[in-house]
Amino acid sequence: MGAKELDQVWANMARAAKRFDGAEREAPKLIAVSKTYGPEDIAPILEAGQRDFGENRVQEAQSKWPDLRAQYPDLVLHLIGPLQTNKAKDAVELFDVIHSLDREKLARHLKKEMEAQGKNIPLFIQVNIGEEEQKSGIAPNQTADFVRYCQNDLGLDIQGLMAIPPVGEPPAPFFARLVKLGKSVGLEKYSMGMSADYETAIEMGASYVRVGSAIFGARDYH
Repeated sequence: MGAKELDQVWANMARAAKRFDGAEREAPKLIAVSKTYGPEDIAPILEAGQRDFGENRVQEAQSKWPDLRAQYPDLVLHLIGPLQTNKAKDAVELFDVIHSLDREKLARHLKKEMEAQGKNIPLFIQVNIGEEEQKSGIAPNQTADFVRYCQNDLGLDIQGLMAIPPVGEPPAPFFARLVKLGKSVGLEKYSMGMSADYETAIEMGASYVRVGSAIFGARDYH
């Protein structure tokens, strides 16, 4: 798995983008999800030209990305997993975009760390679009107030919304709901879609898709 699969994902994305029924927009970007993979797996993907990568855990990312960034200074590192407030400092140091802002306490911690480090990192608010008890994310009916709090009270750079649809259900209605919610609060970027449904997400208006196993292969967590 690697460069060949990456080419296939790029081709699928291009075809899906042509099926998007909406106004002109920027081409959707691929985030190659490299969690659980080491530098030896990531290097061929970097060499093939991919520059946006996603990690779920701050500690794991710290162990492999500083050396890779030294070799590829133009890479963009996205945090796509849940973020604990005690990891906010490390996250601001390492990541270029954070997709999992989901509560006021975390927003305040990120603001404090960005000010301390002289940064203004783009953020996506994670929405619990299926309103599932076990999932992270802000409730859809609380999203508008949270966006206003982050933008107006804290001055954070809120780029858009992120969501993961419920497993086992058709994803399209949830993607559509996220886009409608984003438009209602004046946001135009959507981080949605993974290996199983990224083409559908692009057809629905995704700005970023987060694809791992379709590029790297099935993960071995043991």
